[in-house]
Order: sequence, then structure tokens, then C-alpha cells
Amino acid sequence: MSIKRGWHKALILVLALTMMMAGCGGKPQAVEEEEPDPTPPFANLDETEAGQEEEPEPEPEAEPEEEIIYPYTYPLTGLGAMEEVKDRPILVLVENHKDARPQSGLINADIVYEILVEGEITRFAAIYHSEKPEVIGPIRSLRPYFAEIGAGWDALIVHAGYSPAAIELVKNRGLDHLDEIYGDGAYYWRSTERSAPHNLYSSIEKLRSAITKKKIRSEWKQPKPLKFADSKTVIQGDPAGKVHLTYLLGYTVEYVYDAEAGVYKRYMAGQPHVDKETGEQITAANVLIVQTSHSVVDNEGRRNVNVTGPGTGWLVQQGKVREVKWEQVDGVIRPYIDGSVVPLLPGKTWVQFIPHGYKVTFSDAR
Repeated sequence: MSIKRGWHKALILVLALTMMMAGCGGKPQAVEEEEPDPTPPFANLDETEAGQEEEPEPEPEAEPEEEIIYPYTYPLTGLGAMEEVKDRPILVLVENHKDARPQSGLINADIVYEILVEGEITRFAAIYHSEKPEVIGPIRSLRPYFAEIGAGWDALIVHAGYSPAAIELVKNRGLDHLDEIYGDGAYYWRSTERSAPHNLYSSIEKLRSAITKKKIRSEWKQPKPLKFADSKTVIQGDPAGKVHLTYLLGYTVEYVYDAEAGVYKRYMAGQPHVDKETGEQITAANVLIVQTSHSVVDNEGRRNVNVTGPGTGWLVQQGKVREVKWEQVDGVIRPYIDGSVVPLLPGKTWVQFIPHGYKVTFSDAR
């Protein structure tokens, strides 16, 4: 190879290396800028993931409750009814001995009368009309003043035995009644949970079947109706959030007003007075306390109690108490102020009969 030819090759190699170096270290070439991303940095994240609080969705507005319009009214409670009730009321004698507590079915009665019998024990005359409890009792014997109350309501009187004065009144006035001891046992039953005589029970279904089978008059000869106030009535009077009555045997009766429910809760011997079947506490919209004469009439301690009046007492409603006069008018005990009948509030009513001088206190404690 000649020298001239070798020089040409060397020159070509140097030029190639120079161009390569210029490409690596020369002026930087322009870089094409990327288009900005229109998507925000947290677009694919939940608001909570992006560090922002999620706005709660607005709750749908509650639809107003549709007011039920009742075409009829229960005559003993003033509450609305879907159908007219024409059956006769049923009055049941329910005992209040300590071995009979808690009772069954008192909570279902429209009106309950509590009155002393012998031995300083009270007994209940429970009147059933708007409700049909499946268990009522324990059932005990009849006294004349209970029969008088039942007669005023034109009620079927349900009992187990009687005092001499009671059966005399029943016969003389031709009152319809059922007696478990003397011939009507098919309409009662004995519970095995308690010992006699504190285990006798019945139901409205059984008692109404007796009316049919024994051909007892079923159509009600209704006395002059009770007067009821409008449900929005606001009662005025002295404070009576708590009512306390003391009986001679040492047990007490109390009513404590539940303003939210609008009723008085009943207590017996310091404990809530509950229904045996449901465990629910007995309540009342009206509590009428009646002072009247009591007298012992025989060696057994049986009493004569004036249930016709007139007399004085107190009407307790809506956490308030008012002094009233009372009298049995048109067969039914009614409260009066200044000669006018005082309306009851719609709901259950309890009537407490007490002798003159028994202690009754009213307080604002609830």
C-alpha cells in the first residue's frame, strides 16, 4: 500500500470521530414539550381519598303521617273506633290480694274501680268494652257496691261467689251475672301456676259465648254517655305529677305522670303495677279519687260503701289536679265542678274509692 493512500484513510477516520464528538457535546437540541394533562391530579380518586370531606347526600323529607279519621268512638274511653260497638260491657271482679299479683287483663279494661272489701284489702271492678283480653283474673266474689256499679253500666257481672247482701241485690233487681261457683264453671278455668282461690281466670271470648249459650241479653241499654274533652285540651289545676294514696294494710297506690306519653303510670306497694301476661305497666289518662262513707256491716268485716254519692274528691289529669264533686247520675259516677260535668280525657280511667280521712298527697315530683 502506498503512503498517499494510507493518509487518505487516516483523514477520513479523523473527520468521522470529529463529527461524533460534536454530536455529543455540542449545542443541546430542542425538546418537544408535552401537552398539559387536562385531568386534575385527583380525578381518579374519591373525594375522601383526595383529602376532602364527602358532602352528605340530602335526606329525603319524611312524609307527614296520614291522620286516621275514625267513624265511631268507644263510649267508655272516647277513643276512635273503626266500627260501632253495641255489645253490653262486661264487669269482672278481680282480686288484689298479694298472692293474686300481678293480675291479668286489668291493663285492658276501659274503666277500673278500686274499692275496699273486708280485711283492709281492695278489690277491682274492671269494665271491658273496647278490648278483648284473652286472660282476666284472678276472679273473686261479689259485693253489693260492685253490683251497683255494674247495674249502672247495664253490664254483665262476672264473679265467683258473693256476700249475702250482694246476691240479694242481684236477685231483687234481676241483674244478669255469671257465677263460677254456682253453675257457670264452664266459662272459667283454674290456672296451675297459682293455688286456689287465687287461680281463677276467664276471657272475653268465653264470657261472650256464655251470653249466647245462656241467652242473656246482648244488646246494650247504654246510659247517658260520658263526656270527653278534645284530645288537644290543656288541663289547668294544681301540680300533680305524682299522686300517693295510703291504705290501712300498709300498701300504697301511686300514679306518676309520664308527660311524653300523656298518661299516669300506676304503682302498687312501691312497685310498678304490671300486667302478668305482657309485663307492661298499667296506665290511665284519668284518675278520679272519690271520698265516701264506708261502714263494716258484719262479723266477717264486710262493708257497706256508698257508690252513689254525692261526695267530694279529686280529678287528676295531665299532671294537674282539681277538686271536684261526684255523684252517680244516670247510673254512672261523674265528676262535677260548679254544677257542670267535667270532661274526661280520651283513654283509660281509674276510680279510687277511699274512706273519709284517708291520706292523699299530690306533688310535682315526676
